Amino acid sequence: MVINGTNAAGTAGSTTGTGSTTGTGSATGTGSSSSSGAGTVNSAATLGGTNFLTLMLAQLKNQDPTSPVDSNTFLTQLAQLSEVQGITQLNTSFSTLSSSLSSSQALQASSLLGRQALVTSTTASLAANGTVTGAVNVPQTTSKVLLDVKDSSGVLVRQINLGAQSTGLASFSWDGKQGDGSQAPAGTYTLSAQYAGATSGGTAATTLVNGTVESVSMGAGSTGLTLNVSGLGSVPFSSVQQISN
Repeated sequence: MVINGTNAAGTAGSTTGTGSTTGTGSATGTGSSSSSGAGTVNSAATLGGTNFLTLMLAQLKNQDPTSPVDSNTFLTQLAQLSEVQGITQLNTSFSTLSSSLSSSQALQASSLLGRQALVTSTTASLAANGTVTGAVNVPQTTSKVLLDVKDSSGVLVRQINLGAQSTGLASFSWDGKQGDGSQAPAGTYTLSAQYAGATSGGTAATTLVNGTVESVSMGAGSTGLTLNVSGLGSVPFSSVQQISN
């Protein structure tokens, strides 16, 4: 405006005309350009390390010479960039390691086929003229452990006295005979166990059943390894207490 004021009088009218010099159309156009830029920034999902460095260099190039960027602030930004890159590399490494472990786990799981898996279960399947084997997890030394076998109606079919047991797994075997000595029909039976002399809580103990591993599958995410065990169906590998031939 000062320059326009010093022009010759003969051209003062055209020079100071607000229409050409301060026209709002041009300003609006600039605003439109700015809006387009904002749209571009919003479309970006994330900023990577290269974007971070570009912004930092732009900040340094356009800083006020009379008030430069504080060195502590600059160092803090560099430290943040290094930390973000380190976390990104760590995530990539963990992803690679997870894939490698999954492949290794699948290879090892193939060796479980045909083996006996001792799985935590309150039910057992009895085949015709078959037997059921398993164990009772005894939480403390006791003078007596009793295992009850009930049919689908809740009727007691057989009670097995495992006698005195120390802390740990107490194995059992049910030959499929009922209390009167007759053969129990094939089907699914419920198992429950109690132990004597409990010092705290109830007297119930966890029961486990043996079954043959028929197939193995790799689950996605947190599901992990799953075993298909005869008579027990699909069970997570975390439920398996013991593997035997």
